[in-house]
Amino acid sequence: MKVYQLKTTQILPLSLKEAWLFFSNPANLSRITPGWLNFKTTSDLPEKMYAGMIVTYKVKPLLNIPQTWVTEITQVNEPYYFVDEQRFGPYKMWHHEHIFRENSDGELEMQDIVSYVLPFGFIGRIANKLLVRKKIEEIFSYRKKILEKIFPDKKA
Repeated sequence: MKVYQLKTTQILPLSLKEAWLFFSNPANLSRITPGWLNFKTTSDLPEKMYAGMIVTYKVKPLLNIPQTWVTEITQVNEPYYFVDEQRFGPYKMWHHEHIFRENSDGELEMQDIVSYVLPFGFIGRIANKLLVRKKIEEIFSYRKKILEKIFPDKKA
């Protein structure tokens, strides 16, 4: 079993509190997800995230074929981090850490650490190399660009 990992870091012109309010609200996930995923939240969402919270989605990641994705918020340490893990969906395992901290310059540093395993053994490894990894990188690249638009740097 091969565990893949993707780490991204982004500096945003936000306070820890502002970042937490935005990123801990699951309703904002659709705002920062590329349209080609046809992402739609299908569960009722509370105003405040909590450990044990289940969130369900419909996505169409490949060939416009709909898939159900169920995640659980497994850890919450407001305003510093939360973790979501797939309970049902396209991956054999998905673990996503969202980490927020102020760096030495007083800026907000947001880090995402995604660890995942694909099903189907050798075929899954080939799929990761040819397609899946690139798609995950595209999602985070899109997210970075859209966050720069939502939260423009006030110093620039």
